[in-house]
Amino acid sequence: MQATRKNMERMEEHVVGADDQALQYMLTESHWDSKAVMNQVAQEANLLLGGDESCLLLDESGFEKKGEHSVGVARQWNGRLGKVDNCQVGVFAALGRGSLATLIDFRLYLPERWSKEEQRCQKSGIPESCRHFKSKSELALEMVRHQRQQGIQFAWVGADGGYGKEPAFLRGLDNMGEIFVVDVHKDQLIYLEDPQPIIPPRKNNKRGRKTSRYQAQTKPVRVDNWKETQPEEAWQRYTLRDSTKGELIVEILHQRVWLWDKNEPNAHHWHLLVRRELNSQETCKYTLSNAPAETSTHQLAQMQGQRFWIERTFEDGKSESGMADYQARKWQSWHHHMTLVSMAMLFMVEERERHQEAVPLLSCNDIETLLRTFLPRRDIDPDEIVRQMEKRHRRRQASIDNAFNKQFAFSTS
Repeated sequence: MQATRKNMERMEEHVVGADDQALQYMLTESHWDSKAVMNQVAQEANLLLGGDESCLLLDESGFEKKGEHSVGVARQWNGRLGKVDNCQVGVFAALGRGSLATLIDFRLYLPERWSKEEQRCQKSGIPESCRHFKSKSELALEMVRHQRQQGIQFAWVGADGGYGKEPAFLRGLDNMGEIFVVDVHKDQLIYLEDPQPIIPPRKNNKRGRKTSRYQAQTKPVRVDNWKETQPEEAWQRYTLRDSTKGELIVEILHQRVWLWDKNEPNAHHWHLLVRRELNSQETCKYTLSNAPAETSTHQLAQMQGQRFWIERTFEDGKSESGMADYQARKWQSWHHHMTLVSMAMLFMVEERERHQEAVPLLSCNDIETLLRTFLPRRDIDPDEIVRQMEKRHRRRQASIDNAFNKQFAFSTS
């Protein structure tokens, strides 16, 4: 039997020798270093997946929460729900190769309002060095730098439009010497000719302050507007990979374009890809890449398609590894939980790779089912059921009594 809820109390009821208080202590109070463990996870993932055909995939994931006491919680965008909601948000990095990917790094996003509430940060156990505000793209760049520093091998970086919409993120990767394949929004401005930015001279020797702002010599166009002007024969069809629904076939527009942020003295000459599905031609994805100019359209399309696997990683993490099932309010316990989840996900990827030839369709769900079936389980007889129920009732009553005591103390103060 599997626990219907993945928390410490339910785990104790089903796992031989488990003690929920000891498990909670390990998560919340124990001082083991989650950073050191995640560095080891990254190194082991690198042995399995790292190399010239690998990528570092960046994305965020939201965790729905009630109340305002969980560290970093706020009303903010929850991509999983597709709306603004009360949640925590983590920024994650996954190392991927082919159809395999696993988490190797993460950062808890701390909304700006949290960084301004010292007492709240202190109560949540946030280290002083982590209390200043960092945008999600800054956290993402931080992870790229960290993984390079510890020698993780990947050929390019992938991310979605939430990060591609920020010029500083793309230029940050470019300045770091990283090849990127990053989605952008449909209102992204591009130049079809080099804008050749210049600082214009004064006109007619007029007096006054000399302008220091660069001006483009050509006009930009939105990527969606440019797409609409392209003839149908410009779309090229490519098969990216096999999927459970047959071959994944897409149509691609590919153009070399210039990008300029109105502050730089020179524009960047990058690739633009527009991708549409055969069965949904109205749905398009727009992607920029600073890959070498000679990189083929097919290769760029395959690189862009790799971002699917971090989304799949989140699905497996939340469905099979309890990624979103935690009762952890403080900074340390959140990081401990995500570290344990990352370890479990690495184990699953290792098992899938190990048994690829014998069991090519082995999934994370299959592995969880096998473990749940064959690992020792606590014997659940009628007496044990009653014992567990009585224990839950004692804790529930203690919680009720505590609430009444607090209410009474407040009313008499």
